[in-house]
Amino acid sequence: MPEGPEIRRAADAVECALKNRTVEDAYFALPHLEDYEDLFKGSVVSRVDTKGKAMLIRFDNGYTIYSHNQLYGKWMIRNTYNYPKTNRQLRLALHNEKKSALLYSASDIEVLRNEEVPEHPFIAKVGPDLLSEDVTVDDLLERIQDKRFRNRKWAILLLDQGFVAGIGNYLRSEILYVAGIHPSLRPADCTEDQHLKAAQGIIDLVRRSYETGGITNDPSLVQKLKDQGVKRSRYRHWVFNREGAACFVCGTEIEKTVAASRRLYYCPHCQKI
Repeated sequence: MPEGPEIRRAADAVECALKNRTVEDAYFALPHLEDYEDLFKGSVVSRVDTKGKAMLIRFDNGYTIYSHNQLYGKWMIRNTYNYPKTNRQLRLALHNEKKSALLYSASDIEVLRNEEVPEHPFIAKVGPDLLSEDVTVDDLLERIQDKRFRNRKWAILLLDQGFVAGIGNYLRSEILYVAGIHPSLRPADCTEDQHLKAAQGIIDLVRRSYETGGITNDPSLVQKLKDQGVKRSRYRHWVFNREGAACFVCGTEIEKTVAASRRLYYCPHCQKI
């Protein structure tokens, strides 16, 4: 499933194609949304927001299109009506005079009045979005120490979209690594310094992944490894998907475990209990 950085990058592409342009045609594949097609014809896209893994396309007519890519959803931007050759099913299409924004394979699509957006079941429960909202280290420290979260294992907590929006499996492993936190620990088990490193790591790695297209490793180390001819799959992350490889810092073999039914990677030396 794409994580917050991937959805924000997709939102950027959709916004670039649609913002401040008049919708000439709209298509909804889901039968219960077909009646909204005429509603959006002639409207103008004002902006595109994200809330974690959800996208919100805002229009000047007071409506918003909510979509969640789930596991297989994919946005494609094309010249108007130039559909790609694909086996995916088209679920939503928005066309203006120059571009078409096409959403394939996603079934979680809704049309909401702007005032209804905050009460949407997903939006209402999801935590702060670091790529669409102004979130500080102090904001995250407050959440880490909140009684709702402090007694839950980090490995479970970081996947909870109610804690911080947009963090998924690869970011979970990477955040715990840069914070020096063993995945079996809870915030309540950790020092203030680890809390600070976790909060800063959340901000830094989410933004780095967004800016680099999915790379979370240190930029200077990445460049060094690239110069050595190392493949992207081996320099992209600190620990994620690197089981058996040497930790870039201490040389210890990276280990793999399972938490919340999903794979998790860590360095047993840098992330001691």
